[in-house]
Amino acid sequence: MADFLKLERNPLKLPSDVEFYEDIRLLIWRPRGLLNETAVNEVTSVLADLEAKMTEPFDRFSDTLATDEVELNFRHIIHVSLYRRLTYAGRQPVKSAILAADSTIIHYAKLHALMTQGSPIKAQVFHEREAAARWLGVPIERLAATSRPAST
Repeated sequence: MADFLKLERNPLKLPSDVEFYEDIRLLIWRPRGLLNETAVNEVTSVLADLEAKMTEPFDRFSDTLATDEVELNFRHIIHVSLYRRLTYAGRQPVKSAILAADSTIIHYAKLHALMTQGSPIKAQVFHEREAAARWLGVPIERLAATSRPAST
């Protein structure tokens, strides 16, 4: 548990589908079951809160392989992508790797990558965990679905 984020005396409260590894500067989001606007809004809020608290930039990894249903639309993805683009403007570059196998999620992830082009957020869609790990420059073990310690 030592590599999970701790801020001063109060550890950051993260949802069960979000992990943050301070030692490798990486936020991991693993949505499960239904992927909808509520889930996207929650992780967007967590991301904004974490960015406000952290002094150094950090990369992101979204592992969508455990989702089994998608209830999103292009308008919402465009809205969130533009929001992220505007709120992250002027900051240091970060990478956002999105691991996806579902064709609908792949389309939404590609739209997000397109909408954030030209911003410090460099989003890319991956079909293989190993390729995402290489691009992020992190050990593959850290992206494994069982990377979270059992005590959390």
